[in-house]
Amino acid sequence: MLIPIHAEITRLALEKTFTPLVLEKVIRANQKQDAIGKQIGHSEIHFDNNQIKEGQAYLQIQRDIVFLSIKRMDLDSAWKAFGRLLHTAQDFYAHTNYVSLWLEKFDDSAWPSAHEIDPLDESILTSSQLRSGKIYYPLELLSFIPFIKRLVIPVLPRDSHAWMNLDSPASGRKFEFAFSGAVKRTVVELEMITEKLPVEVFMKFING
Repeated sequence: MLIPIHAEITRLALEKTFTPLVLEKVIRANQKQDAIGKQIGHSEIHFDNNQIKEGQAYLQIQRDIVFLSIKRMDLDSAWKAFGRLLHTAQDFYAHTNYVSLWLEKFDDSAWPSAHEIDPLDESILTSSQLRSGKIYYPLELLSFIPFIKRLVIPVLPRDSHAWMNLDSPASGRKFEFAFSGAVKRTVVELEMITEKLPVEVFMKFING
């Protein structure tokens, strides 16, 4: 998803829980995942190139860092790891075909509201049909340039990131489902931390 959209999703899901200062630290860590150094050669961070298992493993690594950092009362490291975790969790809905597989359960003319999407449908998470867009370098890079995008995308394969991504409203109607799924998943990730921490420790995590 685009950097501003990651911020919007994170704020929408967490602004009633975290203090503004802590929330901004989480968001900055989230957005830094889209730096060029975290893009090339790091498909697992964004669930690109069909790295579904690798992406899930990356999520667990960041969860472990969150808990270990909190245990050590290194809250700054915990917030950064949580931001990195959220970026990958949010990209899952924009970079894989999860939304499309979920919508296949319904008639094309009777899609439910985007707010009804189940972000953790086990039948989809374990499906052999779950996949993500491939990055076709170097041509794919040109698809990120607005005035060249229209010329490049038609010549890229249909399984490319350029064709499959739901990174912004320009991606079409399915974007709102990816957005809603990402918001719900962000809340789920927070709840996973909540249920494993004593109340007083969790309060320090969200308040600083």
